[in-house]
Amino acid sequence: MKILNVNQIREADNYTIKNEPIDSIHLMERAAASSFDRIKVSLSLSRQIRIFCGSGNNGGDGLALSRMLIQAGYQVQTYLIKSSENYSDDCQMNLNRLKEITDNQVYEMFSASDFPDIKSEDLVVDAIFGSGLSRSVEGIAAQLIKHINESGAVIISIDIPSGLMVDQAIDFHTAAVIHADYTFTFQFPKLAFLFPENEIIVGQWEVLPIGLHPGYLKSVTVKDNFMSSDEVRLILKKRAKYSHKGSFGHALLIAGSEGKLGAAMLAAKSCLRAGAGLLHVHLSGSAAMPLQTAIPEAMLSLDQSKTCFSHIPDLAGFNAIGVGPGIGTSDETSKALKLLIQEVKFPVVFDADALNILSENKTWLAFLPEGSILTPHPKEFERLVGKWSNSFEKLQLQKELSAKYNLIVVVKGAHTSITDPFGNCWFNSTGNPGMATGGSGDVLTGIILGLLAQHYQPIEAAKLGVYLHGLAGDIAAENWGFESLIASDITENLGKAYKKLADSVI
Repeated sequence: MKILNVNQIREADNYTIKNEPIDSIHLMERAAASSFDRIKVSLSLSRQIRIFCGSGNNGGDGLALSRMLIQAGYQVQTYLIKSSENYSDDCQMNLNRLKEITDNQVYEMFSASDFPDIKSEDLVVDAIFGSGLSRSVEGIAAQLIKHINESGAVIISIDIPSGLMVDQAIDFHTAAVIHADYTFTFQFPKLAFLFPENEIIVGQWEVLPIGLHPGYLKSVTVKDNFMSSDEVRLILKKRAKYSHKGSFGHALLIAGSEGKLGAAMLAAKSCLRAGAGLLHVHLSGSAAMPLQTAIPEAMLSLDQSKTCFSHIPDLAGFNAIGVGPGIGTSDETSKALKLLIQEVKFPVVFDADALNILSENKTWLAFLPEGSILTPHPKEFERLVGKWSNSFEKLQLQKELSAKYNLIVVVKGAHTSITDPFGNCWFNSTGNPGMATGGSGDVLTGIILGLLAQHYQPIEAAKLGVYLHGLAGDIAAENWGFESLIASDITENLGKAYKKLADSVI
C-alpha cells in the first residue's frame, strides 16, 4: 500500500474528481459515509455525540457525518469554529444541508466561552483540521483542542488528528494537537501514523476506502510504502515437486558465545523453520552438545575458541551467512568479524553484537558486501548513525545509510521499517507489543537468513522475513496474549504464518 505525501493526497482527490468523474461534494459525501459506516458499528443511540468542525474540507466531512448520524437517529450536537470569515465551498454546502434538518442545531464558536461542557461519557468527533495542515495551530482552534483533550471523552479523529502534520514533525512541548483514541483515515495511512512518538496522538488507526481513482493510485510514484499481505504474497516462492534439500540452500549462522547460547539456538531453529535446506551453526566448542541436543537438524562448525567466535570457518559451500546473535564484542570476535567481511563475496545478515562491533569500527561499513542486511533495534541504529530529534530525521538517516553503503537496513520495532539503496522504505503491517521480548530479534535474523539461503533477493528476504516474523507473533499472541509471549513462540508459529500467507497463492 502506497503512502502518499500531502501534495499527492491532494492530487489523488483532484484526479478522482476529474477522471471518475465525480463532483468534489460527492467525493466528500463518500468519505463521510465511510466514516459513518465505521463509527456506527459500536455506537449506542443513547450516547451523546459532539462533532467539532473547522472551516475547511475536513470540517465539511464532519458536517456531512453529523447529518448522516442525525438522520440515523443518533444524538448529535455540531460545533463550528468561526476562526475564518469564509468556509470552503464544500464545507459551506454541507453546512447548508445540515441546517435543513428539522430540529438540528449547529453551534458557532467565536471564543473559548462558547465551548460546550464535554462529559467523559460523550463521544467526540474531531473534524477540525485535515491532512493539508502545514503550520502550528493557534488561537481559538488551539484552545478548543486543549479543551477536548482535557475532557476525558473518547475521541475519534476523521482522516488525521487535528494539529498533526503528515510530512513534518511537530513540537510536542508547544504544539496544539488532538490526542485521539481512534483515527479513521482515508484510503491510505499517513506517514506520521507510523512513528512511535505519535502513538499518543493517533491512537488506534484504521484505513477506510473512499474509492479514490485506481488509475492514480497505480501510477503515482512513492518512496514510502505500508506492506500488505497482497504485496508480500507476490514475493513468496512455490516449492517444486522434485526439489531437494540442496534446492533450498546451505546457510551458515555465526552466533553464540559463553553465556549467550540461547541467541544461537533461537536464530538456528528459526532459520530452519523459515525453510533453509541445510544449516551449519558456527559457535564455541563448549556449546556443541547443548545445541546439537536441542536442534539435531542443525550441523555444527566449531570455533577454535571454547568461549567465543574467534576464527571464520571455510566459507566454501555456503550461499547465505548470518552473524551476530550472542557473539559478544571481544577483541578476538572483532578481528574475526573483520576477516569475515574481507572474505565473503555475497550479502550477509548482520545483527546484534555484529552491529555493535560495526558501530565501533564505522570504516568497515564501506567494505560490507553489497546488498547485506543490517537488522538493528533503535539503540543499535543510534550507535551506527548518531542521534535524531524525531522519527522523520530517523527515517532519513536510515535511507542515507542504505544509499551510502548499498545496504538493506531493517530498523526493528512497531511497524519495522526496511530501506533499500534507492531511497525506498517499507513499513511492516504485522506484529504486536508482545514481541517486545528478549530473543525476538534473534528469531528475525534466523528467518531472514533462511530466506537468503533459499535464493530470495536481499530486499525480498528482508520484506518477507519481517512480515512473517510479525505474522507469526500475531498468531502466537492469539494463544498466549501479549504479556506471556516469548521469542520461541514466534518460531513455533512460523509454519502457521507461512500457511496463512500462502493460502491464497495459486
